[in-house]
Amino acid sequence: MNIFQNIAKYSQEEIFDIIIKNKKIKIERIISFGQITPIDYWYDQSEDEFVLIIEGNAKIEYIDRTIYELKKGDYLYIKAHTKHRVIFTANPTIWLAVFV
Repeated sequence: MNIFQNIAKYSQEEIFDIIIKNKKIKIERIISFGQITPIDYWYDQSEDEFVLIIEGNAKIEYIDRTIYELKKGDYLYIKAHTKHRVIFTANPTIWLAVFV
């Protein structure tokens, strides 16, 4: 398998491909095409999340208004129950997300 295989050129929705999932871990490839989190919504996940930008760039905002600008090769560790949202993604942005 290759992380760059079967990448759509465009989609109105983000694409989520589960690479591995078991009781302890989930690893996903996410492909964004400019999508962002709705302005009135904050993710509040029960698991820790590690995200790595494989291609493109993105901005993640925490509820305290801290903004992380991520470019190709950058990663961010988001602890469980840290409220956050995606406020920008390039078209396309390829993420590797690990949930534990």
